[in-house]
Amino acid sequence: MTESVQRIALPAGELVLRVSAATDRGTVRAVNEDSLLAEAPVFAVADGMGGHAAGDRASRAAIEALRALIGSGGPSDPGSVRDAVRVANADVRAVGDDVRAGAESVGAETIGAGSIAGTTLSAVILVEPASWLLVNVGDSRVYGWDGAALHQLTTDHSLVQELQDAGVITAEQAEFHPDRNVVTRALGAHDSVLPDVRVLDLRLPGPAPVLLICSDGLTKELDDRGIAQLLDQGADADGLVAAAVAAGGRDNVTAVVVRPEFVGLADSPIDEQTLDRTPGNELEDTRPRRP
Repeated sequence: MTESVQRIALPAGELVLRVSAATDRGTVRAVNEDSLLAEAPVFAVADGMGGHAAGDRASRAAIEALRALIGSGGPSDPGSVRDAVRVANADVRAVGDDVRAGAESVGAETIGAGSIAGTTLSAVILVEPASWLLVNVGDSRVYGWDGAALHQLTTDHSLVQELQDAGVITAEQAEFHPDRNVVTRALGAHDSVLPDVRVLDLRLPGPAPVLLICSDGLTKELDDRGIAQLLDQGADADGLVAAAVAAGGRDNVTAVVVRPEFVGLADSPIDEQTLDRTPGNELEDTRPRRP
């Protein structure tokens, strides 16, 4: 586990971030295909797919693109995030091309011609002047904990989520559905990708919400109530990951917990915005893939 205190100078004060991050391959998987980044201004989790030959490389490629293009330290800007997502998608596709070429050269049958290397990506990015930019592709998640309730801030791009939205299955049925691992969007699946994006302004009245970015290995083992109880008890990322592993650990488990403290920020709140509905702010000029 890594823990740090990161201080960010803002136009109207200072943001102090107490950050913890942890990952575990779980009790079943032979390889950890999750990757994470927990260095301001980027806090991200990527959950790779495509088997041990590709999934871990795919998630690392996505994380390294964010690290290289958004940088470290103070707030970034939406344009840099836009570029990073596009490069991350291209880099993940390159991993798939490389893995397939390698398999073909040795006659391996484990990776077919139609197989891909892909990864989910959920990220919370500090952008100017003082906002969180939430980016999500796939079924990794971002949660907000306000001290009283846990709020899922992202929507899963998964087949079971679409079935729930259509009223075909319930949330309880989704947990055991045979297609519960099928995602409908992922980095690396197509030449371009459309992430969900929303902006949360930092200048909120009352306590600053705790942010949790996690792979589905956490949410497969812990429901929202269990996650909320742990956060209420002050659990860090290591505590959350350990609880998920103890509950079964059927998948790789990764969590990043960000506990912000605002010093000297204005009290006037700005309503949440959906960036991808604002002309000129689209991250991708594409349409989401349909299952």
